Order: sequence, then C-alpha cells, then structure tokens
Amino acid sequence: MIAVRKLPARYAPIVMPFVLSILMTAVVSVISTLRSLGATPAFLATWPGAWALSWLVAFPTLLMVLPLVRRIVACLVASPSQPGR
Repeated sequence: MIAVRKLPARYAPIVMPFVLSILMTAVVSVISTLRSLGATPAFLATWPGAWALSWLVAFPTLLMVLPLVRRIVACLVASPSQPGR
C-alpha cells in the first residue's frame, strides 16, 4: 500500500470546494459542450477551454458562497440529535 501524506484538517474548507468545483464544472461543461457541438472532433478541442473557464469562475464563487449556503442549510435541516439528550 502506498502511503499518501494527508493535508492537515485546517485545509478542509479550501480542499472541499476545490474538489467540488473541479467535478461539478467538468460534468456541466461536458454536457454543455456536447449539446452545443455534438460528439465531434471540435468537442475534444473545445471542452478543455470551456472547463477551465467555468472552473476559474466556480472555485472562487464556491469559496464566497459556501458560508451562506451552510447557514441556509442550517435553517432548513434539523440539527442531529446529541447522544444522551
């Protein structure tokens, strides 16, 4: 088994939106680019640029809106019950 050194827990608020933005923008840009161009050679040439631009917008946006989203979710979802209460 290869040992992978993990980042300290304090980096989680940056790593989570980073990974989420990569996955989300990849899926959305693939769908959007395929819908616009179809499965053509132009798709393979166009998609990386479309993904990169969407990621450049999505990552900082997630960093800014995530605290607001957490507050909204806290208003909409009951807190987990504490053991012993």
